Amino acid sequence: MSLFKRSVTESLGTFWLVLGGCGSAVIAASSPLGIGVLGVALAFGLTVLTMAFAIGHISGCHLNPAVSVGLCVGGRFPAKELPAYIIAQVIGGILAAALLYAIASGREGFDIAAGLASNGYGEHSPGKYSMASGFVTELVMTAMFVVIILGATDKRAPPGLAPIAIGLGLTLIHLISIPVTNTSVNPARSTGPALMVGGWAIAQLWMFWVAPLLGAVVGGVIYRWLGSDDR
Repeated sequence: MSLFKRSVTESLGTFWLVLGGCGSAVIAASSPLGIGVLGVALAFGLTVLTMAFAIGHISGCHLNPAVSVGLCVGGRFPAKELPAYIIAQVIGGILAAALLYAIASGREGFDIAAGLASNGYGEHSPGKYSMASGFVTELVMTAMFVVIILGATDKRAPPGLAPIAIGLGLTLIHLISIPVTNTSVNPARSTGPALMVGGWAIAQLWMFWVAPLLGAVVGGVIYRWLGSDDR
């Protein structure tokens, strides 16, 4: 499969992740249906679960620059293909955020200042958590997500179950960290909404690149050591 086709597939998958996850937060979380934090967490997990089955055999279904970096550090993905995947993922996230904005703005009283499910810390954290708390949370959650992905897709793991483990892993991560940062663990997911919102969201976007990417490196190193055959 060509790198171009795999990159387009990554863009489509990331589009679905941002539209499904952020869309549930913006449109359904406070609607009369009231899906709340649990519903949003499940929505993010379901986007990854569905795409893992749909496109995992095409592109690997990274949907996340941090995951691509973590897989690279873990020895599962070539470094030379990182730029193409990361660019494609960010494009997918931006397109999804733009579509979500177009849909959400059709509701009377819609205010972009509410954040469009943007990630934030301090005043813009759902629970008013500090920058330090947010940074540590994003780093650790991303590291564990990468460990889950590398472990679930290891050739020694039970076959066919990786999408379920990864989807539920992302759900759990959101249940833990939505109150802290609105949960990123994915720079592409953070970039799309931030560009639509502007202002504070762009000013704080740096953390949702730096912390997840550092966490991905940590997770990749940890699993590469744990999963090695060395005794």
